[in-house]
Amino acid sequence: MAGLVLRVHFAARFRRCACILSVLPVFFGQPLSASADTIFGAMEKAYANNPDLNSVRAALRATDENVTIAKAGFRPTLGFQSTAVQSSTGHFKPYAEGLSNSFYTVDNQLVLTQMIFDGFQTLNNVRSAESNVLSSRESLRANEIQILYSAAEAYSDVARDQQIEDIRRQNLKFLQEQLRAAQARLQVGEGTRTDVAQAEAQLAGAQAQLAAAIAQLKQSQATYVQIVGEAPKGVKQPARATKALPANLDSAVKLGMMQHPSVLAAQHAVSSAQYQVKSAEGSMLPGVSLQGTVGRHVTDDRPSSDRDYSAATITARVQVPIYQGGSEYGQIRKAKENVGAQELQVDVARLSVQKQVTSAYAQMEAATAAISSGRKQVEAAKLALQGVIEERNVGQKTTLDVLNAQQVVLEAQESLVTYQSNQVVASYAVLAATGALTVKSQGLQVAEYHPEVHYEEVKDKWFGMRATTDKK
Repeated sequence: MAGLVLRVHFAARFRRCACILSVLPVFFGQPLSASADTIFGAMEKAYANNPDLNSVRAALRATDENVTIAKAGFRPTLGFQSTAVQSSTGHFKPYAEGLSNSFYTVDNQLVLTQMIFDGFQTLNNVRSAESNVLSSRESLRANEIQILYSAAEAYSDVARDQQIEDIRRQNLKFLQEQLRAAQARLQVGEGTRTDVAQAEAQLAGAQAQLAAAIAQLKQSQATYVQIVGEAPKGVKQPARATKALPANLDSAVKLGMMQHPSVLAAQHAVSSAQYQVKSAEGSMLPGVSLQGTVGRHVTDDRPSSDRDYSAATITARVQVPIYQGGSEYGQIRKAKENVGAQELQVDVARLSVQKQVTSAYAQMEAATAAISSGRKQVEAAKLALQGVIEERNVGQKTTLDVLNAQQVVLEAQESLVTYQSNQVVASYAVLAATGALTVKSQGLQVAEYHPEVHYEEVKDKWFGMRATTDKK
């Protein structure tokens, strides 16, 4: 009887899986789309829609403008100035007949100023800003990698929790059958009240476990929506990452040291700090500028010798700093200390990458080994359960023995699902830790964001107030 129940449950589960597979699109042999409910589809949606990632992209566009701001030091400045003066002479008699001792003058000036030499400060400020842009691009790439990894992890978590919920539902059905069987044996005098009570207790525990599994699945689904932007649909157990996965730990560590964006971002930050030192040192060099002025003087003081006239001047200015209160020396020392701090951050980034790669690779290997053992455990536990049921049917085992054997099967099945999920997550963690988890390496069918497009658009821009967000 019990063996028949198991076969019926297995057949029902097979039909349910077959129905799910019949409505899922066929992903193999055709390109993936951004709407596909696969682990790659989840990464595609997160890459395109995640608000945290879009916020970092907007921040990078703001950083691009620092280059334009720095380059303004090379360009001329143009300004207009108008001054109007109302004056009076002698004793002011506003009601004197036919007389007026009040007059006005108006001076209009157009001033053009061009920096010729500023001790290379502007040049080094531009180079520092460019290095900051490169550093921010790498930081953006690090955020993209993290979002792709989070999407893969969220997808795998949903797949794991769905399987665990299904396992616990089947466990609940099995225990319900065992309870009915125990009650039937009690009615015919072949069982005891203790057998029924034990089955009832195990069933109540299974109901609580199912409720916990449902709650955990809802939490994983909420996390998925937060990262991906859509509710998961048709999620199934994904395979571990294979594209761009390093062959061994040593190559993974080496790859991470070379290409991880956090290391590259720190290196660009060092370059930016070094240019800031040169800029600070430039404040102690002479400065040369030219100023051109075109003006018009207008007056109504007819009795005086003041007359209307126009004037144009060109002024060359040379400024040699001698002592500025010591602030210039403080700025130089500060900039040099910043260089030292940024150089140490490179070492910090490398050590962090090494730790992350080593940890992720160890977890992936451990999960892979555990999967093999877990499969054997599930097979053995199922065989043991079948044997206990048959022995119980002939009076050699009790209902408690069957319940205990079923609990072993349940734990083995859940452990195997967890191992499989851990392997998937760890494999993508290895890719993320090495900096290899990218749109291109995974062949994601989503438009890749190119930050250099906006940079090229604004780096030499002289005019315009319209930002990228204004164009939407």
